[in-house]
Amino acid sequence: MRTTLTIDDDVATQLERIRRRRQSSLKAIVNEALRAGLHELDLGPRARAQPFQTRALTIGEPLLGSMDNIAEVLAFAEGHDFR
Repeated sequence: MRTTLTIDDDVATQLERIRRRRQSSLKAIVNEALRAGLHELDLGPRARAQPFQTRALTIGEPLLGSMDNIAEVLAFAEGHDFR
Protein backbone atom coordinates (compact mmCIF):
# COMPACT_ATOMS: atom_id res chain seq x y z
CA MET A 1 0.00 0.00 0.00
CA ARG A 2 1.32 3.43 -0.90
CA THR A 3 0.44 6.36 1.27
CA THR A 4 1.77 9.75 2.28
CA LEU A 5 2.63 10.39 5.91
CA THR A 6 3.48 13.64 7.61
CA ILE A 7 6.10 12.75 10.22
CA ASP A 8 7.07 15.08 13.05
CA ASP A 9 10.65 16.36 12.96
CA ASP A 10 11.74 14.52 16.12
CA VAL A 11 10.38 11.22 14.78
CA ALA A 12 12.00 11.77 11.38
CA THR A 13 15.33 12.41 13.11
CA GLN A 14 15.08 9.17 15.07
CA LEU A 15 14.08 7.22 11.96
CA GLU A 16 17.01 8.64 10.01
CA ARG A 17 19.45 7.87 12.83
CA ILE A 18 18.25 4.25 12.99
CA ARG A 19 18.28 3.96 9.19
CA ARG A 20 21.91 5.07 9.00
CA ARG A 21 23.02 2.87 11.88
CA ARG A 22 21.36 -0.22 10.39
CA GLN A 23 22.19 0.76 6.80
CA SER A 24 18.62 -0.03 5.82
CA SER A 25 15.91 1.66 3.79
CA LEU A 26 13.51 4.17 5.29
CA LYS A 27 10.64 1.94 4.19
CA ALA A 28 12.00 -1.03 6.16
CA ILE A 29 12.63 1.04 9.29
CA VAL A 30 9.18 2.69 9.21
CA ASN A 31 7.46 -0.68 8.71
CA GLU A 32 9.42 -2.23 11.58
CA ALA A 33 8.60 0.70 13.87
CA LEU A 34 4.92 0.57 12.93
CA ARG A 35 4.76 -3.18 13.53
CA ALA A 36 6.35 -2.84 16.97
CA GLY A 37 4.12 0.09 17.90
CA LEU A 38 0.95 -1.58 16.65
CA HIS A 39 1.82 -4.74 18.54
CA GLU A 40 2.28 -2.70 21.72
CA LEU A 41 -1.00 -0.86 21.16
CA ASP A 42 -2.82 -4.12 20.48
CA LEU A 43 -1.62 -5.64 23.77
CA GLY A 44 -3.40 -2.95 25.74
CA PRO A 45 -2.92 -2.11 29.39
CA ARG A 46 -3.41 -5.67 30.69
CA ALA A 47 -0.12 -6.92 29.21
CA ARG A 48 2.05 -4.07 30.43
CA ALA A 49 4.32 -4.77 33.35
CA GLN A 50 3.16 -3.71 36.78
CA PRO A 51 5.37 -1.12 38.47
CA PHE A 52 7.86 -2.70 40.85
CA GLN A 53 7.25 -1.90 44.49
CA THR A 54 9.61 -2.51 47.36
CA ARG A 55 8.07 -3.47 50.67
CA ALA A 56 9.23 -1.52 53.69
CA LEU A 57 10.88 -3.51 56.44
CA THR A 58 11.37 -2.36 60.02
CA ILE A 59 14.81 -3.39 61.27
CA GLY A 60 14.68 -1.67 64.63
CA GLU A 61 16.54 1.23 66.10
CA PRO A 62 19.99 2.15 64.73
CA LEU A 63 22.97 1.17 66.84
CA LEU A 64 24.37 4.68 66.51
CA GLY A 65 22.42 7.81 67.24
CA SER A 66 23.96 9.73 64.35
CA MET A 67 26.11 8.98 61.32
CA ASP A 68 27.34 12.59 61.19
CA ASN A 69 30.40 12.01 63.34
CA ILE A 70 32.67 9.74 61.26
CA ALA A 71 35.09 9.18 64.15
CA GLU A 72 32.24 7.81 66.26
CA VAL A 73 31.07 5.56 63.42
CA LEU A 74 34.59 4.19 62.85
CA ALA A 75 35.08 3.68 66.56
CA PHE A 76 31.88 1.68 66.71
CA ALA A 77 32.57 -0.33 63.54
CA GLU A 78 36.24 -1.09 64.09
CA GLY A 79 36.64 -0.67 67.82
CA HIS A 80 38.29 2.19 69.65
CA ASP A 81 41.72 1.23 68.25
CA PHE A 82 40.76 2.10 64.65
CA ARG A 83 43.52 4.72 64.30
